[in-house]
Amino acid sequence: MGSFSTLSPSKQWRFPNQLTSNKIPAVNFSPQPHLSRKPKPISCLAVDPSKTAAAPPLVVVGSANADIYVEIDRLPKEGETVSARTGQTLAGGKGANQAVCGGRLEYPTFFVGQIGEDAHGKLIAEELESGGVLIDHLRSVGGAPTGHAVVMLRADGQNSIIIVGGANMTCWPESLCGEDLEVVKNAGIVLLQREIPDFVNIQVAKAATSAHVPVILDAGGVDAPIPPELLKLIDILSPNESELARLTNMPTESFEQISQAVGECHKMGVKQVLVKLGAKGSVLFTQGEEPIRQPIISARKVIDTTGAGDTFTAAFAVALVEGKSKTECLRFAAAAASLCVQVKGAIPSMPDRKSVLNLLQTV
Repeated sequence: MGSFSTLSPSKQWRFPNQLTSNKIPAVNFSPQPHLSRKPKPISCLAVDPSKTAAAPPLVVVGSANADIYVEIDRLPKEGETVSARTGQTLAGGKGANQAVCGGRLEYPTFFVGQIGEDAHGKLIAEELESGGVLIDHLRSVGGAPTGHAVVMLRADGQNSIIIVGGANMTCWPESLCGEDLEVVKNAGIVLLQREIPDFVNIQVAKAATSAHVPVILDAGGVDAPIPPELLKLIDILSPNESELARLTNMPTESFEQISQAVGECHKMGVKQVLVKLGAKGSVLFTQGEEPIRQPIISARKVIDTTGAGDTFTAAFAVALVEGKSKTECLRFAAAAASLCVQVKGAIPSMPDRKSVLNLLQTV
């Protein structure tokens, strides 16, 4: 596993040599031309400007979905049909959400993932690029549609989601290509989720570990046990309360219960667990140390909680790779999540760096 003592913007990063084509590569996992997009300059969050040019990137390996939003007053009962007030399709997916969050926070961010050769795939590629994400490792596959999700959004901002995996869960090669693994090995930090196959996450985590690159695994996605092999390769596990309960088969209704469940994660080989508690904030548990608690930074109005957890995890990762203390990372992530819930949609709600810093100055 990577060591967070090595996280420094001074780590040299070599950008791929072939950044020339304006097309998303077809599903051919041998080396090929890539999309051209230079990362935006990194704004200062107490980062030495002389080192930002060499900052190792955030690399997100994960899912990209077209989120089909329907606004409803309540969930339908069994056998019942209800009418939605409105409906629209927006780009999302946990991986794409986290990548755009990194891009909007003006940190060099690569996304490694798959989309289908369809309109939804085009929508996602455009949203990633407009969000400042380098999409050289975004693959277009012909054997599956772009993943999509139906998001049932209620008036109080809470949601229920049904996911169709599509290209996120199929058509991956048995072994990732050298170019994809190389970008992982040269990362400053790697973000994974559970909306792509476990064997892909394991390959990525092994590559990162071999290069001493820290790995954060967001536990959201597939409702299935996390392979022990994967747990032993990650540095931080980031579940919410319900995900932590499913992972450990333990209750998580109180702080004491959450602490006991995290203890089980430590026994599984995970030394750091970042638990997202919704309206109750978040807690970072590090084995052998006192937990660090972070309350929420209240939002003026909660419009949509979709993507809030992804925003929190990605913002935490950005602050961490920039060399912030754990307490500062939690605060930065809480501010980003507070801004996220005030806008409808996942990717559209990702805040920019200036807005996050401005909010932090007021709390």
